[in-house]
Amino acid sequence: MNRKLHSKLWLYFTAIIFATTFAVFFLITLMWFALFQLNLIQIAPEARHIPIVMLLFGSILLGTIIALFVGELMIRPIQNMSDAFDELSKGNFSVKIPTDEKVAEIREMAQHFNAMTYDLSHMETLRSDFVANVSHEFKTPIAAIEGYATLLQNPGLTQEKHDHYIEIILDNSRRLSHLSTNILALSKLENQELIVDNREFRLDEQIRRVLLLLEGKWSAKNIEFDMDLPKQMYYGSEALLSQVWSNLLDNAIKHSPAGGVIHVTIQKGDNKITVSIIDHGDGMTEEIQKHIFEKFYQGDNSRKAEGNGLGLALVKRIVELCQGTITVRSTPGDGAAFSVTLPLLRN
Repeated sequence: MNRKLHSKLWLYFTAIIFATTFAVFFLITLMWFALFQLNLIQIAPEARHIPIVMLLFGSILLGTIIALFVGELMIRPIQNMSDAFDELSKGNFSVKIPTDEKVAEIREMAQHFNAMTYDLSHMETLRSDFVANVSHEFKTPIAAIEGYATLLQNPGLTQEKHDHYIEIILDNSRRLSHLSTNILALSKLENQELIVDNREFRLDEQIRRVLLLLEGKWSAKNIEFDMDLPKQMYYGSEALLSQVWSNLLDNAIKHSPAGGVIHVTIQKGDNKITVSIIDHGDGMTEEIQKHIFEKFYQGDNSRKAEGNGLGLALVKRIVELCQGTITVRSTPGDGAAFSVTLPLLRN
């Protein structure tokens, strides 16, 4: 199909060039005869045809040179671009177009095309990784549920093992339910551009309520909280921001040592507020910090059973929808500090 397209382009282009040159040749020939008839040009009758033949061959030569030169300059890049789009339609996102063309517009088109294929290749990688991670995350708890449900069919099973297997099945069922909920929530948020349930509420009180909901987790580790939460009214989505504090505080509790301290503060600036949650736990390397907000990424392999790597991805998306930013500062062995900065919107 591309060869047909290329041959047609060359045919159309060559026809235009030669039609133009022959039109010029015809006009010059008419002028020649007009001048000859008016006796403005003196030439022997037997030599009348020589200028016409010279003009004819000159026109053919000129048309050929123009066709080759401009064709090389214009048609070849179009052919390259057509081939590249054909490869792209087949799923080849590594295809590239040369960017050393002489024509600036074609050079810019090639640069834009290469940038597009680069972005598409990364999107395809993310999509493949997402599918693989979802499959893996679902497969693990399902396999555990199936395996221990099979063991429960053993009639000689002791009550202690029976109860233990039931508990494992329930844990994996909860993990599966939590994973499904997070995937659906993240999918919804990624396709959402506006927040429609904004209202005014006490941000400091919301953080305290989230801490109370997590009391079972921090009291089991005897964790203390150093809080500086002045009264702060905020206009935004109460439901979505509750998920932000819940995920960040749950992470801080998870990574804090027994008997540790977690600092929670609210600071007000010019038309913005910053909520900081700081723990003194394991900390993170720079490499982990680069990927911490990616879906399914879990830097600490020892805690994979405790989560699914979607919590911080949810947090980042919610903060973005609130027109805010989230940053993390951490050093291995010295804890982590998450800071969420939100604009003070008006209702």
